[in-house]
Amino acid sequence: MALTDRSIRHAQASDKPRKLADGKGLYLLITRAGSKLWRMDYRFLGKRKTLSLGAYPGTTLQAAQAAREAARQALKAGTDPAARGREARHPGRDLAARAWDPARPDARPPAPGNGELLLEWLNPDSAFGFRATRRLEAVRTPYQTLEVFDTPQWGKLFRLDGRYMTSEGDEFFYHEAMVHPMAVSHPAPRTALVIGGGDGGSSEELLKHPSMERVVMAELDGEVVRIARAHLGAVHRGVFADPRLEVRIGDGWVLAEALAGQGERFDLIVFDLTDPDSPAHRLYTRAFFLLAKELLNPGGAISLHLGSPIFNPDQVRKLLANLAGVFRILRPLGLYIPLYGCYWGLAVASDGLDPLAADGARVARRLQARNILGLRYYNEEIHRALFALPNFYRDLLPPKAGEI
Repeated sequence: MALTDRSIRHAQASDKPRKLADGKGLYLLITRAGSKLWRMDYRFLGKRKTLSLGAYPGTTLQAAQAAREAARQALKAGTDPAARGREARHPGRDLAARAWDPARPDARPPAPGNGELLLEWLNPDSAFGFRATRRLEAVRTPYQTLEVFDTPQWGKLFRLDGRYMTSEGDEFFYHEAMVHPMAVSHPAPRTALVIGGGDGGSSEELLKHPSMERVVMAELDGEVVRIARAHLGAVHRGVFADPRLEVRIGDGWVLAEALAGQGERFDLIVFDLTDPDSPAHRLYTRAFFLLAKELLNPGGAISLHLGSPIFNPDQVRKLLANLAGVFRILRPLGLYIPLYGCYWGLAVASDGLDPLAADGARVARRLQARNILGLRYYNEEIHRALFALPNFYRDLLPPKAGEI
């Protein structure tokens, strides 16, 4: 099928991958990766190597056309046969060279690369990426596409539907900030529920608290757990062998309803999910927040990530409003997460636990008493700093966010 506006519309409407020819031995493969997500891969006909443009969010023809144009621009060096041959042999090498700015006084040309350049789109106008030297595994499940890469920057990197999830080199930014501000604020958390989190990182951080007796992981896709066991030991650090961890495979909503029906209650709930415009979108709704609230013990709390208040402010604003409509205490926080390419929003919500009630001295005492050592991001000073929001982030908060 030729690369035209009409063919892009057909590709968007299809649940099957569509190849769109773009001349000169190239084609664009468009694969639906979610209700509002397409994965765009430029490929060389007859070649196994791929320059992957990652996942591109959008539901409009304009978004698909923008992705196509980005792909064409990325491969401009392939217009002459010699350059095209170099790109076919070493996808991403010419892109890395063009990204180098010789005007910088400290600039050095990047080392030649011979792997894929993996790009992820933050919104229809912004993207970032990393080079992968090897694709260790790729599998399509009934729910999503899972990939594991070796990368020079981050070691093993896990990608889901074209979006970065976690890596060996930076997982502590996300997992420590997701878990410890909430868990340290609780006087003695004994039980926790992780919705998603099949890589094991959040569960491993929760089980560092010695009072923790039981963690239930509710993961949609059993293949995520298998891949984590096989490739991501530096992320989960053997947590799947801990008898306190109970892994349940299935839909998070269905499992949460079943737990509520059985009278289960938890001190902490971690929403370690894919992004809100993915198949997990139902778990970011007010209705599911109400279900999660039903699962909390008195004094319990939930934590979740919101997305980027820079690149997706409307999404962050909506999630904060939904949380504020369910919980009395809402404490947004933020930090830069390297793998996600930007400043990222998270939140703690509760009816009784306020993480800002714990000052630095209390946090330090609890970390010491619980013998939680070796953290790479979180400490007693970072605790309150995480909740110090820049003004553009504050502007997204609903009225009276905090105690409502």
